[in-house]
Amino acid sequence: MSELKRTPLFEAYSEYGAKTIDFGGWELPVQFSSIKLEHEAVRTKAGLFDVSHMGEIEVIGSDSLLFLQTMVTNDVAKIHAGKAQYSALCYENGGTVDDIIIYQKGENHYWLVVNAANTEKDFDWLQKYASNFDVKLENQSSQYAQLALQGPLAEEVLQQITENTDLAEIKFFQFKEGVKIDGVEALVSRTGYTGEDGFEIYCHSDDAAKLWRKILEHDEVLPIGLGARDTLRFEAGLPLYGQELSADITPIEAGIGFAVNTNKEVEFNGKVVLSQQKAEGAPRKLVGVEMIDRGIPRHGYPVYADGELIGEVTTGTQSPTLKKNIGYALIKKEFAELDRTVEIEIRSKKLQAKIVKAPFYKRPKNQ
Repeated sequence: MSELKRTPLFEAYSEYGAKTIDFGGWELPVQFSSIKLEHEAVRTKAGLFDVSHMGEIEVIGSDSLLFLQTMVTNDVAKIHAGKAQYSALCYENGGTVDDIIIYQKGENHYWLVVNAANTEKDFDWLQKYASNFDVKLENQSSQYAQLALQGPLAEEVLQQITENTDLAEIKFFQFKEGVKIDGVEALVSRTGYTGEDGFEIYCHSDDAAKLWRKILEHDEVLPIGLGARDTLRFEAGLPLYGQELSADITPIEAGIGFAVNTNKEVEFNGKVVLSQQKAEGAPRKLVGVEMIDRGIPRHGYPVYADGELIGEVTTGTQSPTLKKNIGYALIKKEFAELDRTVEIEIRSKKLQAKIVKAPFYKRPKNQ
């Protein structure tokens, strides 16, 4: 068995009572106090996540824009320096290599943030096509740590220790480099994976522990583990690679068609299939389900309607916010009607559920 990878913050986990697990080959905290308490902290105050396991890939060169346009589903030409964009890498059949965030640092200079378990796969996938362009790729993942401060108090908390930047000027999916936080230089992005306001902070690996401890000095901030990260992103309808997205699931099926721009003139991997799905509808659709019978839908559980197997659950849990047993299921599109009753097989029993509107949570407008 190979040794688990650790982030630069691993040594600090024990100071805050972390319980760690194997997550995609990384030894990461699943919780520090309790998943419900951590979830509530992010929804009502603020929480700090170690997401340093995420990957960062630099793309530079005179063909960097054209190269990315041929590789990703969104229209990279629509962003400028200081702006970020959500997108996806796809196979020719429309299946998803990964969902990513693209940062434009400057002309002919981009930075891709990719899912941890996919970093090497994504880098190899990009390298496979890069030889046809004047671009240089570098996997910089080991050089950076990433902290995510999320919640309605995130800006207030971070501003107190930020020396040279008015964080209110960084709007949603914008970022700024060279931000000084307690003496540490960082790239600060107004992005996140919780459905709340907040920031993702990229700094040198050696500076991560100092920032982690400094932010957690604030009484309103709790350290947050993977358990609450999953329930938060799930309620907000944010996909997880390996569950809502995979090599067998297209971005259209997964409900992130907004990140697929088939009108851009450049051909990209999967464009033919994705264009057809946008025009005619995908054969499957991701829907929200709420249990009628007692039971919790879990990833991989079969879903039936009228005695027919129509799909399976991608993610499910008891929602800490709604106090209901809910989930997402990828099912045949002809069955994807609101309020339709379906059956989910849980421990060899078919239990009733209904299709409901998703996402399950949206941040209040006054926050």
